[in-house]
Amino acid sequence: MSNNALPLVISAPEPRTLELIFTPPQLALLRKRYRIVETTPEGVAGLPAHVLAEARYIVGQPPLGPETLERLQALRCVFNVETNLVNNMPYDTLFARGIHVVTTGLVFAEPVAELGLAMALNLARGIVDADLAFRQGKELWGGDGNSTARLLSGAEVGIIGFGDLGRALNRLLTGFRTLIRVFDPWLPPSILIDNGVEPSSLDKVLSESDFVFVVASVTSENQGFLGTEAFAKMRKGAAFILLSRAGVVDFPALMEAVRSGQIVAASDVFPEEPLARDHPVRTLPGFLRSAHRAGALDVAFKRMGDMVLEDMELIDRGLPPLRSKRAERETVSRMRSKPVDKN
Repeated sequence: MSNNALPLVISAPEPRTLELIFTPPQLALLRKRYRIVETTPEGVAGLPAHVLAEARYIVGQPPLGPETLERLQALRCVFNVETNLVNNMPYDTLFARGIHVVTTGLVFAEPVAELGLAMALNLARGIVDADLAFRQGKELWGGDGNSTARLLSGAEVGIIGFGDLGRALNRLLTGFRTLIRVFDPWLPPSILIDNGVEPSSLDKVLSESDFVFVVASVTSENQGFLGTEAFAKMRKGAAFILLSRAGVVDFPALMEAVRSGQIVAASDVFPEEPLARDHPVRTLPGFLRSAHRAGALDVAFKRMGDMVLEDMELIDRGLPPLRSKRAERETVSRMRSKPVDKN
């Protein structure tokens, strides 16, 4: 088969790159099977007419206006490797034409869940603070260093949101024999029960948990929904671990709840990233900080390439994509998570 006869792929994966998401053998296979036209997200609309007309796949989530989409007559799937579904294309038209929009966000579930577990253990046992005290010669030995310590094993745990990340976290917590309650208004109770967790109201998750993990995506309905009233309902000294997006939390209220001693907290995400050098959360006692690094592992990025290649092969054969997660017409327009600008 001549190169001109190969299916055409538009590559605009910023902030990712093809070299980031594909191993060298995977990238070689991609280039063997497809013609690749690389551009920026903003440059897609300006590509030559014949390129747009022939493109079978887009890797990335560039803005697609109705006119650009009209010229993408051969398009079968948009592979969103940034993983946040943003409202920058006419989804109704895509769905009406049978064009898939999929995300490879599943690759981040296990890495983020593992860091979340580490954060919970640290909040329970004060590992980072004890290490810092040791370095300064101020360590407390034995029981003297455990005045606020607790066990995760056997604890009551609440999870807010139960998508891929919530399910990965649930699997990790199984070995700790925890009682897990879940609040997710987008899921029927039977799915939660099948996963071995207890369907619960938000109030119950907040008020009856020793550890609360927030793994819900930001939507048009839940921006800032965890605020002063929510933190006041939590048990005194409970741990609050934020892993999804800062947009679901009233961040000043979260900081105040920690400052007052109502709760302790950990977060991998923040309202602005990178965070201002003088932001008060940087020096807030009782708050464990991580610079949005939970999922950013090379092994996770490379799994994206594997998912994309396998789903392209399926679609080439007239089958639906199965590795990546498909956007749903009923929910995609409600997503409000900010795209990341750094891998």
